[in-house]
Amino acid sequence: MPDQHYLHPRLVEVYDFDSPWSIDRDFFFNLAGAQPLSILDLGCGTGILSLAYANKGHSVTGVDPAREMLRRAREKKNSNQVEWIQCAAQDFSSDKRFDLIIMTGHAFQVLLTDADVLSTFNMMQKHLAPAGRIAFESRNPAIDWARDWNYRVALNLPNGRVAETRRLIARVNDRMSFELRYEFEDETLVSASELRFLRCDRILELLSTSGLQVVELVGDWDSAPFDDATSREMIFIAKAKSVGHG
Repeated sequence: MPDQHYLHPRLVEVYDFDSPWSIDRDFFFNLAGAQPLSILDLGCGTGILSLAYANKGHSVTGVDPAREMLRRAREKKNSNQVEWIQCAAQDFSSDKRFDLIIMTGHAFQVLLTDADVLSTFNMMQKHLAPAGRIAFESRNPAIDWARDWNYRVALNLPNGRVAETRRLIARVNDRMSFELRYEFEDETLVSASELRFLRCDRILELLSTSGLQVVELVGDWDSAPFDDATSREMIFIAKAKSVGHG
């Protein structure tokens, strides 16, 4: 289940304000190209990328488990161009088949068990159009993320100031738990989160088990080759495995 960072109306407002267009969105946006595609945006959040695709002429379905995130998305200009669906990625089901299925913003890392990962990959494979592609990213666990995870920033929102603090709680095996603390002028809200840092080879195994194969693996948003020891990102582009004959 999503944490309060994605559920509380006031925190969703902070999220939307604090998540402007970014280099990772450039990467995923450019994957779609100029020709109109059918796109499934899993973990679409407040719809920034979904709406950018739709405004470019693509047919977009945005999926997110958090009602408040989708409410925010529906309030935006041209939101009627996107089909918004509230559900977890692994529970999505449609008669549509998609040319591009994306999961951005490290949303893959909220899948905390192999069972959740497999059910999500299986869902993706089922909903791919012929020659369709899947794209998602995960942080490389070889990097010492705990070292620079904590931060504190002050944000000037349209309706007031808030101090945002991120604090690491624990890093155990492939899980990292942390909390986000938001100090408004009239109240303080705390959101607890947990992420999973799967190794690259394990992600490749789970993709293969689900009938998917990686066609490109890069290590940053400039498409540099992935280095297992030094790349901060693991950015996967996959497609359905070819069916053999004979």
